[in-house]
Amino acid sequence: MADSAPVQNPPAEQPAPAQGAEAPKGPSKNELKKRAKEEEKARKAAEKAARQAELEAQKAAAEVDYAKDFYGKLPLNQSQTRERRERVQIASLNPNMDGQTVLLRARVQTSRAQGSKMVFLNLRQRTDSVQALLTVAPEKVSKQMAKWAASLQIESIVLAEGVVRKAPEFIKSATVGDVELHLTKLYLISGLDSILPFTVDDANRPEPPETEVEDVQFKRVLLDTRLNNRVVDLRTQTNQAVFKLQHAIGQLFREYLDSRGFTEIHSPKLQGAATESGASVFQVSYFKGKAFLAQSPQLAKQMAIAADFERVYEIGPVFRAEDSNTHRHMTEFIGLDLEMAIEEHYHEVMELLDGLFLHMFRSLKEKYSKEIETVRKQFPAEEFKWRDGPEGTLKLSFKEAVDLLVEDGVPREDLDDIDTVNEKRLGRIVRAKYDTDYFIIDKFPLALRPFYTMPDPEDPTVSNSYDFFMRGEEILSGAQRIHDAKLLAEQMRGKGIDPASMSYYLEAFKLGCPPHGGGGIGLERVLMLFLKLNNIRRASLFPRDPKRLEP
Repeated sequence: MADSAPVQNPPAEQPAPAQGAEAPKGPSKNELKKRAKEEEKARKAAEKAARQAELEAQKAAAEVDYAKDFYGKLPLNQSQTRERRERVQIASLNPNMDGQTVLLRARVQTSRAQGSKMVFLNLRQRTDSVQALLTVAPEKVSKQMAKWAASLQIESIVLAEGVVRKAPEFIKSATVGDVELHLTKLYLISGLDSILPFTVDDANRPEPPETEVEDVQFKRVLLDTRLNNRVVDLRTQTNQAVFKLQHAIGQLFREYLDSRGFTEIHSPKLQGAATESGASVFQVSYFKGKAFLAQSPQLAKQMAIAADFERVYEIGPVFRAEDSNTHRHMTEFIGLDLEMAIEEHYHEVMELLDGLFLHMFRSLKEKYSKEIETVRKQFPAEEFKWRDGPEGTLKLSFKEAVDLLVEDGVPREDLDDIDTVNEKRLGRIVRAKYDTDYFIIDKFPLALRPFYTMPDPEDPTVSNSYDFFMRGEEILSGAQRIHDAKLLAEQMRGKGIDPASMSYYLEAFKLGCPPHGGGGIGLERVLMLFLKLNNIRRASLFPRDPKRLEP
């Protein structure tokens, strides 16, 4: 039987559309075009993203931070290793060091980025500064390093390593302007946790004269603002110089007196009675009783002479409960005091004090000219003048000083004492007539001096006492002291002081004491007047007056 062909199923019949119904339609041409555009847009976006990702990957691969070990914040506790590498001072940098690599610690005074590949920093140490330059270079300084350096806050403390290069031209913005430092490494030692109250640059700006209109394009930092933020203010190059000069005055005081047989003493600052008068003394509670802060080491100095010390001096705090709301007074200041036995005449003491001041003035001018010039940039002033020739220091009697003021138009009846206004006036007269800012007035009226001042042997209304002046302001008061117990007790009663309240003091003279004299100098006032700072608070590290007990 022959094979028969397989039977195929017939195609399924499609149901016929209902009579009167239309067949379904496909997407319109516009919809198809819109879909095509969206698909094309999505394809292009994906391709762009892929290209961008590839570029970013290539860029990241190309910008490996090869300088990552050459910058950054140092650990908080750096006492982990000790390489004993020499650190240099900015002041020592000079053109002869061209090409040398140096390491130093400094503050960032100013910062300026020039594009993304160069950063200029002004680095400061005390009174000295230098321009530092950080430039992106293959295998040395990366872009990341430059960006980090540009982000450093002003006044941050950094450890900088770099190559000294001769400056193409003198850099006026730096005190060491004949070189610059090309940085190769830069580390942050200490940053800032708060906002600066003002910049050191603003605080360093020259003080305008009182008659000059303030330059409004620059911020002027007022004295109260400075004192309220004293730590920042003390960083200025001006203040660094001021307090180096303050240190120098104390050092020169010691140096001169040590070479002349003086012994330094340290007297107590808590006293059982007022030193000079009860009106200007600070009273403090003392266990179940009361005590007073020492107005001066006067009594201790004199008792040391009675104890045969012969010549003594002290540098220490002095407390005065006086109205110190003036440009030249404070409630606490540093006294430079001395006392010495007299052989023949109290002028021995006056002349030694004069020699001391001349030694100070000469030494400051010769050894500290850089610091003086630094201060003058902010406080322009005529150079302090004194007579240093064979004629010696100008010495006037109180009567002669009064006569000069009367000649200048001051009524004589107003000159029983020479007040602050007339002191300054006398200073101007003396400067014009004798060409000096430094002079001595001798023979003050006894009524103007403390109870322990020796009367003149020929005129009991006058005393063997003297004041020294700088720029028309008193900077030392001194005299021959009474060394006889009976006369001393009499003078005490005349000043309203009960001798019994100071029996221990009188006892020293009852046991025998040589003739002696001395003086007390206000350290801050000498510094203020030598530099013409115009306010004694600028010459005090943390000044104290009736309105200020902190910082």
